[in-house]
Amino acid sequence: MPDPTYPDPTDGPDRRRVVAVVVTFNRLDLLQRLLERLDEIDGLAEVLVVDNASTDGTGEWLATLDDREAGDEHPTTPVLARTLAENLGGAGGFHTGLGWAMERGADLAWLMDDDGLPERDCLAQLLDGAEGLDFWGPLVVAEDDEDRLVFPIRKPGTATVLRTTAEARRHADRPPYVDGVVIPFNGVLVTRELVERIGLPREEFFIWGDDVEFLWRAEAAGATVATHTGARVVHPAVGDLGTPMMFGRTTYNHSPSDLKHYCMARNNLVNLRTYRGPVHALAFVVKTLWFYGVTRPSAARLALSARGMWAGLRGDFTGHRRYLR
Repeated sequence: MPDPTYPDPTDGPDRRRVVAVVVTFNRLDLLQRLLERLDEIDGLAEVLVVDNASTDGTGEWLATLDDREAGDEHPTTPVLARTLAENLGGAGGFHTGLGWAMERGADLAWLMDDDGLPERDCLAQLLDGAEGLDFWGPLVVAEDDEDRLVFPIRKPGTATVLRTTAEARRHADRPPYVDGVVIPFNGVLVTRELVERIGLPREEFFIWGDDVEFLWRAEAAGATVATHTGARVVHPAVGDLGTPMMFGRTTYNHSPSDLKHYCMARNNLVNLRTYRGPVHALAFVVKTLWFYGVTRPSAARLALSARGMWAGLRGDFTGHRRYLR
């Protein structure tokens, strides 16, 4: 329940309290850029920053924000920060941040990493005509080509993959919305009602798959999900998310990072087994065997995959710690 000691910034009884939640780790320059942008966006009650035990001075810099002065044109949006005692990954960061937003009385939580940059009208676009939505967000576009989607959207129930803003707008089900899909946690809005219904992101996932698990859990609970094709977050390019395999028939999310791969193998198997069933989980195992047995042979990666998957089947979410640096 909201703490009655917190001020209520709403202008009227019908306005919902929107709280931004930012999770950051060792990207102070990007965090500073993002907070400057959020201070330019109307409609935010406050910004909550969860610092994942950064070692680049982020915590020290955040501590100075209590002394900043309001700008000439508008009141400065309050920024509150928590620096965690240890790095809990994106999953632990969003678990902490979303729970904190609920404690702070948020009606809507606006969730984002530190490397995205919402356009100035992004929140206004998302809030306009959003009645009935539980979990929705913007298009995530590339910094170097703002017509290209950083995270392509597959239309639910079809083989259609939307890779540009123009394609997304052309395929909107109820303009401006593409229904049934959203890219968490890149500028997405989540209602208090949904959080109370399904809970918080699974902090034990650490990284990779926590956002998908939260989305699939929301869908299983009957949440209304959508992407707003008029709202945009600009994001650095992340490269090719899928390496072709099986003669180009499908792709595999290969990462050179042992930490990311271990978490992906563990968490993806857990997600598929829980929400899609044993056939889909088995198909993921087969894809992994093919990729590291045929496409990009690596006995070490097969062993790493097996360790991650076996941990997931046993419900052990501690093994990733050995790969932390």
